[in-house]
Amino acid sequence: MRAQLIPLDGGKPIEIVKDLILVGRKEDCDLNLDHKSVSKLHCIIVKTAGLLLVRDLGSTNGTRVNNQRIRRAALLPNDQLHIASVKFKIQLGPGESPASGSEHTQRIDAEEMAKLMNKSKTDEDSDVEIPDQPVVQNPLPDVYDDDSQNPPS
Repeated sequence: MRAQLIPLDGGKPIEIVKDLILVGRKEDCDLNLDHKSVSKLHCIIVKTAGLLLVRDLGSTNGTRVNNQRIRRAALLPNDQLHIASVKFKIQLGPGESPASGSEHTQRIDAEEMAKLMNKSKTDEDSDVEIPDQPVVQNPLPDVYDDDSQNPPS
């Protein structure tokens, strides 16, 4: 399956070439988003046969899918993924991702991030305000035990 993150504010699509992508501001992340609203280790994206899964890693400014703050969620075609204040549209399709010559998916440097955020480089140092939204409680547990197959009566 071919999977891409399409920046909503313009810019080139980000090809998801690995099955597990670590997203964050830290330099050794698979998808390095160089913006101060993004946590050092922000979220992970897992590519499966038919969809993408995302899990927030306790980030400060949160991860949102279709404007809903999440801890974990499935990403379907045309969903919007907000990693802090960086916004993407999910594009999934048939076929294989192009082979990557590097161990990382992609790095977005400060200049390209400024373009994505519609800001000049001098605006990068301004405070970023992310509206605080409550985390939606997922009814499913993070860990299942053997008794979960036999619910109490």
